[in-house]
Amino acid sequence: MHDISAIRAFLPCATPQAWIDWALQHPDIVLIDHAHCEKKAASTALNLMFRYVDRPELLDALSQLAREELLHFEQVIQLMRQRGVQYDHLSPSRYAASLRKQMRNDEPGRLVDVLIIGALIEARSCERFAALAPFVDDELGKYYHYLLKSESRHFEDYLKLAELYAGEDISARVAQFVALEQELIETPDTEFRFHSGVPA
Repeated sequence: MHDISAIRAFLPCATPQAWIDWALQHPDIVLIDHAHCEKKAASTALNLMFRYVDRPELLDALSQLAREELLHFEQVIQLMRQRGVQYDHLSPSRYAASLRKQMRNDEPGRLVDVLIIGALIEARSCERFAALAPFVDDELGKYYHYLLKSESRHFEDYLKLAELYAGEDISARVAQFVALEQELIETPDTEFRFHSGVPA
């Protein structure tokens, strides 16, 4: 299995057991929301490429990332079809929206914050794949291990870009988002999603 020690060191907390239990009771929602997350990740990368056309490092890294996320989207949709799970709309979790509420409006602050949030979302996704892998069926477990390899690189890509464009030390800013992320993961949540907190 891919070493996720760097991810665990970056994240403020592990996924609570209560969320894992919740996930195992809602296997269809896990797959549907996972597909949505891959699509959103590709969309976020593409939006940044449109917005920041003058940043070559961003264009190179996020072009590859967007392709990988769309490939993962296709793979999850295929898995769902094999399992008879209908892909449908889901209301988004509070997770990403709550993190984005803290974004600065000025540049490069806004870009740096978007990239830090991207790193957190990718890292948490990885950590959750690792948390779920031992409890799901073999096919899904193998797939989650496969995803860990590329998704863990995505978290590092986002963080490197944030450091590059900040032009200053970002550790204090990262710490602010990390603290909020912990709150979102550990506090009660009313609906189950891939990035939700614990059952209310």
